[in-house]
Amino acid sequence: MTIGEGCAFGPNFTVVTPVHPMISRERHGIKTPDGSVKGLCYGRPVTIGKGCWFGANVVVCPGVTIGDDCVIGAGSVITHDIPSGTFAAGVPCRVIREITEADSMKYKPEILADNELLED
Repeated sequence: MTIGEGCAFGPNFTVVTPVHPMISRERHGIKTPDGSVKGLCYGRPVTIGKGCWFGANVVVCPGVTIGDDCVIGAGSVITHDIPSGTFAAGVPCRVIREITEADSMKYKPEILADNELLED
């Protein structure tokens, strides 16, 4: 799993990387070349870009890539890749819209009050 710098995670954020067979009998095990039986489970990597923010109770499923600067809504279950610079939410998670300059806090003086934004 790879997580970029500057990410923020709400409570109960979960990343799941293991994958199990869909066919029930295949979950019972496989026979190795030496004749022993072992469970079959494999992992798929998860990649999270820089500057992402995840709301509470987000679940990231195996094999997903989330681009830079994304916002993921609370309770989302991410089953597919999410492109950079987007707001996505839902079960399953889907892109709602791009994040634009119009989302800047400078357009919300009632929240920013007498504070100033940091320069890039």
